[in-house]
Amino acid sequence: MRNIRLLIAYDGTDFHGWQRQSNALTVQECLESAIERILGERAQVWGSGRTDAGVHALNQVANFKTDCPIPCDNLVKALNDALPPTVRIKESHEVSPKFHARYDVRSKTYRYRILQAPVCSPFLWRFVWHYPFPLDSERMAEAAKLFEGEHDFTSFAAVDGSAAEEEHQGLSEEQNAPRRDSGSGGQPAAHKIETARIRRVFASRIFRHPRTSMLIYEVSGNGFLHHMVRNMVGTLMEVGGGKLEPGGIIRILKARDRTMAGPTAPAQGLCLVDVEY
Repeated sequence: MRNIRLLIAYDGTDFHGWQRQSNALTVQECLESAIERILGERAQVWGSGRTDAGVHALNQVANFKTDCPIPCDNLVKALNDALPPTVRIKESHEVSPKFHARYDVRSKTYRYRILQAPVCSPFLWRFVWHYPFPLDSERMAEAAKLFEGEHDFTSFAAVDGSAAEEEHQGLSEEQNAPRRDSGSGGQPAAHKIETARIRRVFASRIFRHPRTSMLIYEVSGNGFLHHMVRNMVGTLMEVGGGKLEPGGIIRILKARDRTMAGPTAPAQGLCLVDVEY
C-alpha cells in the first residue's frame, strides 16, 4: 500500500467542518468522494486536525493509503478536477507507511484576522471578522503573550463537552479520550479529564498589518481544544475593548471555568496556516 500525503487549502464557509458527518457536507467527505471517483476505491483520509464549521485552511495536511499507481503529480491534477473550487490540493507526495497526518503532528499554527475598516469588502467578508470599533492592540498583544506555555485550557474550551478539535502529537484518540472510570490500575477519571485539556502554546502574538486595517492574531501549539482559538480571540477582544485587564488571562486560565472567558469569535476569521512534523 502506498501512503499519500496531501497539502490542502480550502474555503470552509460552505462546509460543516473537516470531519465526516452523516447529515452535513464536510471537507473530509468531499476529499474521500473525489478519491473514490478518481481511483475507483474507497479510502479513509486522515487530516492533521478537525477544523470547525466555517473555519478555513491554507495548509491542511492529510494522508490516505492506496494501491493505485497513479503518480503523485498526476493525482494532484485529477483530484482538483474532481473537487469543488473551494477545495484545492496544493501538493501530493508518497511518504513512509508509518506517517499519520494527525498523530505525528508536532505543532500547528492558526491565524485569526479582524478587519477594523468602516466597510468590509465583499471579497473579504468570508475570511475576516468585521469589527469597525476601537481596539487597543497594545493591551491585546500584552494579554496574548500570557497564553504561552503549558496550561489547562478548560476555560477556553467549548462547553458542549465535544472532543478536542486536535490531539497532542503522537497520541491516539484512545489515549487522549478521558474515561468514565479508572479501570484496573489506571489513573482516576478526574485526572484523565484534567490532563486531556492541557495544551502547550509555543507562540501567541497579535499585531496590525502595516498597510491595512487588519488586526492579526497568530497562535502555535501542540494541539487545540474545540473552539479554543476562537474563545481566546473573543477574550482578547474584551481586553482590547477595555472590559478586561491583560493580566486577567492568568486568572481565567486558573479558574478552569468557561464562563470566565470571553465570547466565541466568529468562525470565518480563523484559518489553519501551518502544520509541522
